[in-house]
Amino acid sequence: MTTTRAGWALMSVLASVIALYAAAVLLVPGFGPPFIGTLRVSARLALVAHLAGSVVALAVGAWQLNGRLRARAIAVHRWMGRAYVVGVLVGGLGGLALARTSQEGLVTHLGFGLLALLWLACTIAGYLAIRRWDEPAHRAWMIRSYALTLAAVTLRIYLPLELALGMTFRDAYRVVSWLCWVPNLVAAEWFVRMHVGTRRLSDASPGAT
Repeated sequence: MTTTRAGWALMSVLASVIALYAAAVLLVPGFGPPFIGTLRVSARLALVAHLAGSVVALAVGAWQLNGRLRARAIAVHRWMGRAYVVGVLVGGLGGLALARTSQEGLVTHLGFGLLALLWLACTIAGYLAIRRWDEPAHRAWMIRSYALTLAAVTLRIYLPLELALGMTFRDAYRVVSWLCWVPNLVAAEWFVRMHVGTRRLSDASPGAT
């Protein structure tokens, strides 16, 4: 239990740091890497959508995985969940638009594009699951969704490590366009299979058979 709490705390801190960084890129003129300046001109709407949606998803999503909050304040959980879904929809569509012109060619277009599509798909599946009172499926899909949200964190861990190991930026960026999310999704799938139950809320309701 202590290990689980420590892991959640570390995840929350890292997500909050990257959310603050993304907010600064969004709000502070001239802040961010050079290619952001180009996107502010060539794809401003997509950039703003991706950054704004990602800030919300990163900041809110970790709390949605907090069992104590969910158990003690279900109304807060639901409202934060709605904010998370909207954040992913906005951020995912923005990311999908940006993927078409991402740096370093087709490999990154496909990597980031598939990330955006799966991020949207997992989140929508999670939302539809809770609408039909299937809590285990909802939890499983939202764990997958937030694992993909955390690609924003893992990208900023792996990319500097790749460069430190002597990879060129071109090669490192191509690798990280897949590395930032595929292991996250694999880890999420393992966690779902090990820890998420199968009992639906409707099965536990009064009068259920």
